[in-house]
Amino acid sequence: MDKIKVPAEPDGKRFQDHWRTCVGTGRLGLALQKEYLDHLSVIQREIGFKYIRGHGLFHDDIGIYREDRVDGRSRPFYNFMYIDRIFDSFLERGIRPFVELGFMPSKLSTGENKVFYWEGNTTPPTDYDKWANLIKAVILHFIDRYGLDEVLKWPFEVWNEPNLPGFWQNADMGEYCKLYEVTARAVKEVNPDLKVGGPAICGGADHWIVEFLSFCHDQKVPLDFVTRHAYTSKQPEVTPHFYYQELYENTYMLEEFKSVREIIDRSPMGKLPFHITEYNTSWHPLNPVHDTVLNAAYLCRILSEGGDYVDSFSYWTFSDVFEECDVPRSQFHGGFGLIALNGIPKPTFHVFKFFKKAEGDILFRDERTLVTRKKDGAIAVLAWNEVMDKGDDFQRELALEIPVEYATVFMKRSTISEQYGNPWRSWIQMGRPRFSSKQAVETLKQVARPLVTTGRLESENGYIRLITTLTKNEVSLFEFSQIHDESHTYIGLDDSKITSY
Repeated sequence: MDKIKVPAEPDGKRFQDHWRTCVGTGRLGLALQKEYLDHLSVIQREIGFKYIRGHGLFHDDIGIYREDRVDGRSRPFYNFMYIDRIFDSFLERGIRPFVELGFMPSKLSTGENKVFYWEGNTTPPTDYDKWANLIKAVILHFIDRYGLDEVLKWPFEVWNEPNLPGFWQNADMGEYCKLYEVTARAVKEVNPDLKVGGPAICGGADHWIVEFLSFCHDQKVPLDFVTRHAYTSKQPEVTPHFYYQELYENTYMLEEFKSVREIIDRSPMGKLPFHITEYNTSWHPLNPVHDTVLNAAYLCRILSEGGDYVDSFSYWTFSDVFEECDVPRSQFHGGFGLIALNGIPKPTFHVFKFFKKAEGDILFRDERTLVTRKKDGAIAVLAWNEVMDKGDDFQRELALEIPVEYATVFMKRSTISEQYGNPWRSWIQMGRPRFSSKQAVETLKQVARPLVTTGRLESENGYIRLITTLTKNEVSLFEFSQIHDESHTYIGLDDSKITSY
């Protein structure tokens, strides 16, 4: 049994909400779909991220870069019709773009290197002057439409995972550094106070960051922040419809956060802000782990501690309206999203909601527990029991002594587990229908809700005592608040007169 006596005073740290700074999305063109926007509205109402980042700003489906033939020559034409609609939709929902500058418009591309079902072009530009002019024209348009004060709040990130040949032709670091320099100088030419950064690499290639920082320093190239991605899955077993991957321990990701933070701090560029612009368990959108309760429990420690090392870390992604590997083929298919198709919240969605409710001063934190106190004295306890072993007998016994400022306490417990708040389990019980009926969708929405129980506790010497059991992959949020008992105001109150009470 884990026995914890929570200190009465905070340790001076506030639980950082850096996990809520940004969230990922599929390509930006998906924001033209109704279901996508419906999911984003729910995400913002229930969690409330500050920024959203996705691929494909310059992809042909948004159509920003076009060329007209005039007198036998190609003349660029910039079309902002769709991107205005997309960014308007974001801002109306209280979320700002974390702007990824990529991929290459087909009219500017030097080759056929492409990525994803939707064929994002990942080659250098035919003409770097035209590329720089595109960058300047787009940012000037954003300023004209939204105002300089607003656009100054938007980070501009150059490209995505150029250390992979699928995302950048030949994974050519020298060519990426050229692209970055041209892009960064174009951004700063519009306004020197705009923020630009990179290199947005994936894990396993941190020598890129070392060399990139040296390049920016030696060539005096503008760099306002550093970006990287983080996933914890091992090599996949690939089937026609799924990728299966074992996971490293969740400390693997935290160590990556810490080690890259140290690389940046030791660099000649100094202590720049560090953003993880993608993270999740698996890096593939057809891995069933994303739909499971394990995914939620596994990420708890990363959400709890990640903000100690990075300025933001962006969950990839908020919705299963996502098409990197073709249009999704079934209700649950291993998609990255916090919300599954048909608006069904996954367990990880609820974990994010739990962590939002736990924001406050830290009273206690270890690898499987977070205790915080809000300004009004309310206490939140988040406890989790991630289990990557197969089988069922993995309970966690927990005994807590929790300091409170009042004699009588109302307790609310919200729980997700293998049994509760787990629509993937119910979908399997239904026979895994690919295209769920309206009745099945309604059932899945009902079972997707956490189990909520309540109680009343009396404090003793300024503490309440809680003994509880967490089942396999359970995450429970306990909220303790003061009771303002008004029972005495009811004349003739006598519950014993109620039948069977």
